Amino acid sequence: MHPNALLELSTDLIHKVMQFDTPADRVVSDFFRFHRALGPRERNTLAETTYTVLRQRLLYQHLAKSGKGEMERRLALLGWQGNAAFLRAALTEPELHWMEQVATIDRASLPDKLRHNLPEWLAELLQAELREEFWPLVNSLNAPAGLDLRVNALKAKREEVQAALKAGGLLSEITPYSPLGLRLQGKPALNKLDSFTRGDVEVQDEGSQLLALLVDAKRGEMVADFCAGAGGKTLALGAAMRNTGRLYAFDTSGHRLAALKPRLARSGLSNVYPAQIAHERDDRIKRLSGKLDRVLVDAPCSGLGTLRRNPDLKWRQSPKAIEEMRVKQAAILTSAARLLKPGGRLVYATCSLINAENEEIALGFTEANKGVFKVLPVAEALSKAHVDQAESLVRGDFLRLWPHRHATDGFFAAAWEKS
Repeated sequence: MHPNALLELSTDLIHKVMQFDTPADRVVSDFFRFHRALGPRERNTLAETTYTVLRQRLLYQHLAKSGKGEMERRLALLGWQGNAAFLRAALTEPELHWMEQVATIDRASLPDKLRHNLPEWLAELLQAELREEFWPLVNSLNAPAGLDLRVNALKAKREEVQAALKAGGLLSEITPYSPLGLRLQGKPALNKLDSFTRGDVEVQDEGSQLLALLVDAKRGEMVADFCAGAGGKTLALGAAMRNTGRLYAFDTSGHRLAALKPRLARSGLSNVYPAQIAHERDDRIKRLSGKLDRVLVDAPCSGLGTLRRNPDLKWRQSPKAIEEMRVKQAAILTSAARLLKPGGRLVYATCSLINAENEEIALGFTEANKGVFKVLPVAEALSKAHVDQAESLVRGDFLRLWPHRHATDGFFAAAWEKS
């Protein structure tokens, strides 16, 4: 493709994403479906440039003010993630001169808001939470996420998968905490890997793997993934159950559950029962009251722990939206708790960095259910699930994962046992 044409496409894609009325990954996916002639390298350049602009939005918009022409084109130039020589072939003389001037700016001397590239309300919350660790977190959130795989223990062993990947030219390392994880270098086309098509591995962030391990689902049990989504944790739970018992995958979105079907087919699991529900008080839920051994509530949340992958979320969320989410989280957790039999385990989890969605919800549930649900110390539970360095993953009784500390997405989890 001619350099000018690819730059124009990048400009168009950034314009669409910056409307912030639809998740960026969906906008990018729809854009590629419309432009089917694009090759893998062109798609990578367009996607990575777009996500870089989203991560550095405030900085790039500030720098772009000194240039001329369409704002989105200037943003594309600043965030360009393709071949530099290829880009230069598309630039006008004034643009080349402007880019040279921008390159001389000392970015470390700019105001904090242009360095952290976060909304002020979010920056204030995280600075109060992390203090001297705020800037390391910022740096981790402004870098792309790695690619983690979970080995399907029902079909393969981690060492065997790692050796097979190496034989195929892909280097990986064992994840430091999860006994099932591998971290790949680069971002290969997984759908072409035999290990992937056979169902030996699934893409799953190491932090997400730890949440499933915390549930500690056993053979022959009745288990529910209460907010299953596309089913990453559902598949991990099913494998832990060794394809026995009964595993319910509940979600209000039929579209998300539909995305589980091909993954379920690869996994070899036959103990999973996906079910779309209208809400957390659905009759399908009521019929299972007091019957389940384990329930995972991977609650809908702000998603701010996934900013490495979804940088648009920081511009699409707000304090008001989080306050509304808290009401939903508490209601879902209360309803899910009714499913458990005595001795059963309840796990509440989010991919949020915000206390209001995490500790505050967990402490509120504990207070409201004294004598019925007992807090289960997460470090102890993870150690029993063969998680390495479990003590380094917790704060008090709760799981707390941070991108800059653990190289995972940001996760929270609390666990209880029903009396």
